[in-house]
Amino acid sequence: MSIQEFNQLPEKEALDALFACCGSTIWAENLVEKRLFTSLDELKEISDILWDQTIENDWMEAFSHHPKIGDVKSLEKKFTSTATWASGEQASVSQASTEVIEKLAKGNTAYEEKFGFIFIVCATGKSAPEMLEILEARLSHEKERELQIAANEQNKITHLRLDKLFSSIM
Repeated sequence: MSIQEFNQLPEKEALDALFACCGSTIWAENLVEKRLFTSLDELKEISDILWDQTIENDWMEAFSHHPKIGDVKSLEKKFTSTATWASGEQASVSQASTEVIEKLAKGNTAYEEKFGFIFIVCATGKSAPEMLEILEARLSHEKERELQIAANEQNKITHLRLDKLFSSIM
């Protein structure tokens, strides 16, 4: 889809396209209101400004739109708007050893129990052992610090998905 095509989408279709990139309602609604964009770079710049204006509840909403890293059942349920992208982003997990997958599952549970939200990491280009190492390191953080890190990771994911959205045909 081109930026011009996006600018012309009915509001609901534009919102649906953005929800595939980030599950924050306020972020998506505010970004749709900012149309007409001249380029993907401009859209991303405004996206960043709007993401910086979001609060914890908005981040939690966005996080809830992700499957857990390495959670096969979660991926099998296929988050309908992001299934293909999420499975591609986590492709390295399918090649991981059973031991690493089990450790990811245990780490995800410990993380969610400690912080109250799922482990968010921009998985693209990372191996399962790398993601496990990141997860284990982040378990030592205080909630406030970890929430900021997760919000930054969400923004990285959003950028990648915006790239995919505007390089694909809808």
